[in-house]
Formats: sequence, C-alpha cells, structure tokens
Amino acid sequence: MTDRYWSVDQVAELLGTTTRFPRRLIEERRIRYVKVGRYVRIPESALHEYIASRTVEPVRLRRTGLRRVA
Repeated sequence: MTDRYWSVDQVAELLGTTTRFPRRLIEERRIRYVKVGRYVRIPESALHEYIASRTVEPVRLRRTGLRRVA
C-alpha cells in the first residue's frame, strides 16, 4: 500500500486548524512524520492513526426505572 504524504499546510487544512497545531504535534513527536530534505511530510496513515487514537466515543446510558440525580 502506498501512502500519500501531506505537507504541514495540507494537514492543517484537513484538521481545520492553523499550521501551528500540526507543527506542535511534530515538535512534541505526537505524530509520525518524514523529513525530506528540509521539508516535513506527514503520511496519510499517521494522520488517520492520530485521529483514531483521539476519537472519544459517546457514553451510552442504560435505560432503567431509576433517574440520575445531579
């Protein structure tokens, strides 16, 4: 399988953020990246892994006769 490689600007656009956020992820090594000369590229699979690992599933409450008290 061939991975597409995204620039920092493209990743920021996909995530809907400024370029500062992907650059911070790279600096803190919270996402995989590839250095090509002086350029930094993020594999598409790394982006999907990052999103999947930060996805929070909703909590499903069981329906019972009891009410939750705040």
